[in-house]
Amino acid sequence: MKRVLLSLISLALVAGPAQAQQTKELRLGVFPNVTHAAGLVGVQRGLFQKELGGVKLVVKEFANGSQINEAFAAGAIDAAYVGPGPAMNAFMRGVPIQVYAGAANAGAVLVARKDSGVRNVKGLGGKKVAVPTRGSTQDISLRHLLHENGLKATDEGGNVSIVPIDPANMPAAFAAKQVDAALVQEPWGAVMETQGARLIANEKAIWEGGNYTTTVLVVNTKFAAQNPEVVRDLLRGHLAAIDLIKKSNAGAQKAIAEQIYTFTGKRPNSAELFKALARTRVTWDINLKTLGEYAQLNKEAGFARDVPDLSRFVNLSVIRGLAK
Repeated sequence: MKRVLLSLISLALVAGPAQAQQTKELRLGVFPNVTHAAGLVGVQRGLFQKELGGVKLVVKEFANGSQINEAFAAGAIDAAYVGPGPAMNAFMRGVPIQVYAGAANAGAVLVARKDSGVRNVKGLGGKKVAVPTRGSTQDISLRHLLHENGLKATDEGGNVSIVPIDPANMPAAFAAKQVDAALVQEPWGAVMETQGARLIANEKAIWEGGNYTTTVLVVNTKFAAQNPEVVRDLLRGHLAAIDLIKKSNAGAQKAIAEQIYTFTGKRPNSAELFKALARTRVTWDINLKTLGEYAQLNKEAGFARDVPDLSRFVNLSVIRGLAK
């Protein structure tokens, strides 16, 4: 018995603690939006795979935050770029995720069909307005804009119908006159402008002068505990992608266009991507003050009963160390 115990102890020492396990792959979720530019560029240019080395990057395309939350809850992904709204709601429902970095600020606009008669936010009364999904960052932002202008959504007792439509499908919805307006991430706002839509509110008019987080990079906490170095490699790739975007607008446009085409079969042109990137601030940092304000808006909209403890929800310690 003594020999057996000694053998087991020896095996445990060789195997090491559970948190030192090394995964063979990293499953990353990304949307085909410019607000996910760091993810798109990191994937298309191979920046993540370069940092991950022998760990295989498995890329999964999603259309909205609800799909991301379902994937995390099912254990189908390890990390993802997603809006802070869906991430907060998943976190408060007990889904084991944590924000490890910011990815983009602003990058969303309010546009209306030219023949809709809508010329400002107040003109949305009695209209149908598209957002990516219920409870998305854009949904919350739209409700905030409506309240500021004396309007409410139909589910709040008002007369503005909020319609969930995947961003890449919104241009077709406009063409078919299914909705009158949309609060949507780039480049789809710019694409609809090219097709004749009217810009009602630019990225700075949506909220806080554009100084608010629209996309974060979240990681499954169990995965992070077991694979800390893999998470560090992911964040190194994230920083490399942000650096490329800041240094080469043309290079970023090309990479983003290629990856969006891979995901959707639709390729935004250079003018649309130039406009979209100009409306989006790609950054790893997060303005915690505005994130806290957003959490309050999320609660006011009825998507959460409370606000999250940001000290538990956000962990920027690793990215700050790597960014030095």
